[in-house]
Amino acid sequence: MDVSRIRPLRGPNLWSRHTCIEAIVACEPHEMDLQALPDFERRLRELFPAVGPLQPTNQQDHLSLAHVLEDTVLALQAQAGCPVTFSRTSTTLEPGVFQVVAEYSEEVVGRLAFDIARELFAAVNAGEPQGFDVVAAIARLRALDEDVRLGPSTGCIVDAAVARNIPYRRLTSGSLVQFGWGSRQRRIWAAEVDSTSAVSESIAQDKDLTKALLAAAGVPVPEGRPVGDANDAWVVAQEIGLPVVVKPQDGNQGKGVTVNITSREHLDIAFRAAAEYGEVMVEKFLPGSDFRLLVVGNKVAAASRRDPPHVIGDGEHTVRELVDLVNADPKRGDGHATSLTKIRFDDIALARLDVQGLTPASVPEMGRRVVLRNNANLSTGGTATDVTDDMHPDVAARAVAAAQTVGLDICGVDVVCESVHVPLEKQHGGVVEVNAAPGLRMHLSPSYGKGRPVGEAIIAHMYEQGDDGRIPLVAVTGTNGKTTTTRLIAHLMAASGMRVGMTNTDGVYVDGRQIDSGDCSGPKSARNVLMHPDVDAAVLETARGGMLREGLGFDQCQVAVVTNVGAGDHLGLNYITTVEDLAVLKRVIVMNVAPTGYAVLNAADPIVAAMAAKCTGGVVFFAQDHDHPVLAAHRVQGKRTICVEGDRILVTEGSWRVQIPLQGVPITRNGTIGFQKDNVMAAIGAAWCAGLDWDTIVRGLSSFSNDADNAPGRFNVMDYRGATVIADYGHNPDAMRALVDAVNAMPAKRRSVVISGAGDRRDEDIREQTAILGAAFDDVLLFQDACQRGREDGEVLALLRQGLNGASRTREVQEIRGEFIAIDTALARLQPGDLCLVLVDQVEEALAHLAQRMRESAGTPAPASSR
Repeated sequence: MDVSRIRPLRGPNLWSRHTCIEAIVACEPHEMDLQALPDFERRLRELFPAVGPLQPTNQQDHLSLAHVLEDTVLALQAQAGCPVTFSRTSTTLEPGVFQVVAEYSEEVVGRLAFDIARELFAAVNAGEPQGFDVVAAIARLRALDEDVRLGPSTGCIVDAAVARNIPYRRLTSGSLVQFGWGSRQRRIWAAEVDSTSAVSESIAQDKDLTKALLAAAGVPVPEGRPVGDANDAWVVAQEIGLPVVVKPQDGNQGKGVTVNITSREHLDIAFRAAAEYGEVMVEKFLPGSDFRLLVVGNKVAAASRRDPPHVIGDGEHTVRELVDLVNADPKRGDGHATSLTKIRFDDIALARLDVQGLTPASVPEMGRRVVLRNNANLSTGGTATDVTDDMHPDVAARAVAAAQTVGLDICGVDVVCESVHVPLEKQHGGVVEVNAAPGLRMHLSPSYGKGRPVGEAIIAHMYEQGDDGRIPLVAVTGTNGKTTTTRLIAHLMAASGMRVGMTNTDGVYVDGRQIDSGDCSGPKSARNVLMHPDVDAAVLETARGGMLREGLGFDQCQVAVVTNVGAGDHLGLNYITTVEDLAVLKRVIVMNVAPTGYAVLNAADPIVAAMAAKCTGGVVFFAQDHDHPVLAAHRVQGKRTICVEGDRILVTEGSWRVQIPLQGVPITRNGTIGFQKDNVMAAIGAAWCAGLDWDTIVRGLSSFSNDADNAPGRFNVMDYRGATVIADYGHNPDAMRALVDAVNAMPAKRRSVVISGAGDRRDEDIREQTAILGAAFDDVLLFQDACQRGREDGEVLALLRQGLNGASRTREVQEIRGEFIAIDTALARLQPGDLCLVLVDQVEEALAHLAQRMRESAGTPAPASSR
């Protein structure tokens, strides 16, 4: 069995809405049926009993090793604690070759699961079960998962966002997360939000400054000040009176904090521990318990009493043994992935034992409480008890005042007092610290008491109820017309005053400015647009290549537009071999329309119209034929339709209707260009469903001209010495048919065409293009593409010439090496009244070349920037 081309699908994809790993798996003939492999299943289950029932995806299939690999990869992740459920194995047209897909929750974990499954199979095939340790393998997966997944604090906020349908994206491998899209995005870093200023965070880190500000605001705080050395620390301790607390002036998570210090020896140890983290301060020890109050915005969302790490004597075990027993609890780990942290022995713990007259080897009597350190942070092994419902309003008010005085939106306020039932002033309690980016573990899963929905509270602070952080998102796909449609939709949205982010095969544009070039119709460009803070709406051309390679760059769209599905769009690549296969892929955007959104579908294309059944939202059908059966049935049901009626575009919903004269839509050339009418109707449907008003839509249609600036390479019409020159990027048979229909509607004495062919198309698709053109043009000039895309020199030209065999109209065929030479040759032949269609390859360069020739013919000097 050979596993190749493993790739992650990071968004909704051909197989599922889940993130998945897809692999191409080639099985040997004897691996095509598990029954032909004696003892394989038995040996596999001996090594890995959790593999579960083995069965093919389709009952008519034999159970191959590829199917077993699918089940094994999924089971390995599940055993490691990953929340995965989806997998699939699909046959291909290549004998013995399968596409194996398994869901992942963390990409690197999914990849490792594939690697481990292959190692497991190798051990089973070799009959050497002792050579593979499945327990250790699952431990590797679990350890990797714990290392890369979001921690509990960030994770609970993300979970709360997902529950409210707010999209999110991890911006780093750590805890920096973006919620929402474009101009409505917000970001968090762990439990710190983007509205918290760096000034506020710096104040919180300076504990002495924080105390001064809190005291000035009337919040009770303990006495104390920063110290320069251990001697100075002892002086301060004498001034304010023992016991004292020693801690770093800039610290977090309880690191280097020692409390209830009653001796010089203990203070020296504490000073050394605090000094490891920077400047040290000494302050009065407040008696009572340690409480953490979580302030979110202007209210306390949760409160916990934190107890220091301790063990209870049993009269049999030593202190060290008791600690080991406590640390054996699976709830305790070494980091923040678990609800509790292991208790550790260090100088502070030994000093605390010494104060109690104990050593690690001491055996405390039954029931004796042995404290290992006095600070109660969970990160040093403490426990937490929820006290949210017990809190006095005055205590909560002081915590909120402390957070707002410092300027923290999310704040962990540490309070020491006897009880939170009573105001702090009445019990000599005080605020000892405020913390930016506080840990949330103790509130989510306290040792005692109920957990609190603090993630939901933080999301509610960031987004008002009903706000999902999304901007209008329109996804456009199809075989032909998708780039023009994308550009026109973006133009209409910009006319409404929105800053539009657009991706297409020409680049990425934000608010009319190009920020990237090249073919940008994939998921990476889509994610970049959705991450841009200046984007109020997104219009994303969504090509087949990106969907196959990585899935969608978004989880759902407000509007999905499918222009058409034709046979000439890369069939034969990546196991997409038929138009039906291509439709299944392109309908991915339709299947991921929001329940409140719409799919805008071409009713005249039966394959596209059939996608309506897969849409979870509403459907808008468009077609040029007013009486098309699909359109008519939809109209009778009172649903949204768009069609052409005479010299107007007719938009209807129930008894409501709008008419838009084609004369006011320049791109259609007064309604004479059929494929542009389709593009316009698709764009109208998208703008309508995105909520644009009709005055804006009509105004936008009238101001969109089909020139090289608005729609480069999309039926750009130019005048050259009385002849008509049209530049277009058509590159498949369906495009050729549409172009021929459009050109036939334009008067011309003699018609010529300049064409090449893309080498990554099927032979029959390349031949069909010139077969179509040969019936409509008098002269054909063939040129070879700059990039042959895997073809031998001259191979594409030969196929194009073959397509012209028996051409009914073409009288002259000429082969030319070089696109610009071919263009110049065609221009030189033109006479007034002629028409030339130039099917460009290098769009930007070819259009610039044509523009230069147009200026030369008109006697217009070139712009200074191009000289």
